[in-house]
Amino acid sequence: MIMKSAGSRMSGVLGPGGPQRALIVASFVSRVGNGLFNTAAVLYFTLVVHLPAAQVGVGLTVAALVGLLAGVPAGNLADRYGPRTVWLTAVALQAATMAAFVLIHDWGTFTLIATLDRLAATAGGAAGGALVARAGGDHPAAFRAKLRTFVNLGVVTGTLGAAVAVSVGTRQAYTALILANAASFACAALIALRGVPNYRPLPRPEEHHHAAVLSDRPYLTFVALYGAMGLQYQTVSLLLPIWLSAHTDAPRWTVAAVNAVNSGVCVLLQSRIGSRVETTGQGGRALRLAGLLFLVSCPLMALTADVPVWVAPGLAVLAVVVHSLGEVWESSGGYALGFGLAPDHAQGQYQGFLGVGFNAGQALAPLVLTTAVLGLGQAGWLLLGVFFAALGAAGPPVAAWAQRTRRPAPAATAQDRPARTPLPDGA
Repeated sequence: MIMKSAGSRMSGVLGPGGPQRALIVASFVSRVGNGLFNTAAVLYFTLVVHLPAAQVGVGLTVAALVGLLAGVPAGNLADRYGPRTVWLTAVALQAATMAAFVLIHDWGTFTLIATLDRLAATAGGAAGGALVARAGGDHPAAFRAKLRTFVNLGVVTGTLGAAVAVSVGTRQAYTALILANAASFACAALIALRGVPNYRPLPRPEEHHHAAVLSDRPYLTFVALYGAMGLQYQTVSLLLPIWLSAHTDAPRWTVAAVNAVNSGVCVLLQSRIGSRVETTGQGGRALRLAGLLFLVSCPLMALTADVPVWVAPGLAVLAVVVHSLGEVWESSGGYALGFGLAPDHAQGQYQGFLGVGFNAGQALAPLVLTTAVLGLGQAGWLLLGVFFAALGAAGPPVAAWAQRTRRPAPAATAQDRPARTPLPDGA
């Protein structure tokens, strides 16, 4: 394992899985803060700061689009100077930008701070992906799946805490949420600083360049596929709640129930299934299985409009269980291909570009889902299921094509070779 002397001492204290445990704890803490803030963010901006909802939407859209620009440059910095340094810098910037939200009074300031926050978040995602690759050793995809389990737990925990502040509804309560989120980023940085080694950059071949990922056509195809398939996340969080509220007679508590079921399935199964999807071939097949599960879940969601009111909640829960299984297989396949197809020396650059593709898909998802699917009604749901199935079916051939184009990694000394650590049993 590559690390500076201080990192060596800390790794010795924490044991072989120490860096992984430190990343898990740091990620959990930061996502508790995210859950606190994200649940109440729009209410704070509109009810407390008194920005019109349309202005908030425009500002967040601008921030999201500009934020995409940081992915590849930040990844290159992580490859050149080490992922921990770049990740810690990004997290520190997020702590600062989040705290600055308590100072906003107008749309311009809001948009500026939101944009800086998205730039830092994108940079942190790119460097964080490279950090996971180094800490994960031989099992980066399995470790990323385990990490996602605790990330989901953190978000759920924060969301429950945010409910208290939202019920109070005062500026002071919302300010406490924002500052708690800022503090969570600072705490995460301190945990990683003490528990994660400062991995040195890996040797790079002479032909390496800062835009190598843009000439890797198989990887570009995979990123496009993964970004498009990412629409499935907002199928449950955005599309289904609107459908249940506007097109069915299901009780309003059904929306909360399906979100709870979605989180529960992902928390319970992500690590278990993710540990079985590590190679690129397994990743391609996982995407295919996910597409088939979505092909089943989407029509089930559509059918909630045609059943009695007492059947609709149960049918919605069944549909979300099937969809959540697809989500777990889809994310696991994405991790296996995202890490497995990226060169060790350029994980930051490749993870940064993967994040750009995924976030671009998430930015387009509300428009696509609310117009194309809701506009067509039940036929739109059927087309969405077919769309996901077609994307999933492309997974195995894209994985095989990409694998054929991979070059053997350059020879490395024992000092420079990436860590080969087992997944910790108790992480």
